[in-house]
Amino acid sequence: MGKYRKNTVAASRVSMSELVMPNDTNPLGNLMGGKLMQWMDICAAISAQRHCNRNVVTVAVDSVEFVNVIALGEVVVIEGEITRAYRTSMEVALCVWAEDLRTGSKRLCTTSYYSYVAVDSKGKPVPVPPVIPETKSEKQRYEEAQQRRDQRLKHSQKIRDMARKFEVQGDEDIDE
Repeated sequence: MGKYRKNTVAASRVSMSELVMPNDTNPLGNLMGGKLMQWMDICAAISAQRHCNRNVVTVAVDSVEFVNVIALGEVVVIEGEITRAYRTSMEVALCVWAEDLRTGSKRLCTTSYYSYVAVDSKGKPVPVPPVIPETKSEKQRYEEAQQRRDQRLKHSQKIRDMARKFEVQGDEDIDE
């Protein structure tokens, strides 16, 4: 970590590997999606914590589409890095690869964006430092992050509105 300037995208970069074992698979011998998402959450949380030096909590996970299966005995390589930081929240980009150690082949299995909020010891949100994108691709993802955030906020508002609606309807259903 010493070779990277503090608060750069590069300083938040994480690469994590996991070997797919029998307990991680479904009856077809493929990695279970929930297990992969757990590993992705851990990788992304490390990246966010590395950036802000605080505990973080997962706020949102963008679409996760499993485009390639990952088989028993393969190695899962998860790469994560901060794309943008806001007042208390951060977006982390993830790429997931499957590696067959016998053949040396590697294939992309999914990509996703996770959002985190930095919190204090009482679980209250705290400010995070801005991220410094340096390369052309980092700067592009930094700019695109605002559009993804706007979409997340719209979606979050819809969920809150729906929850309020169900709270009211839920009370009526109980009385019947």
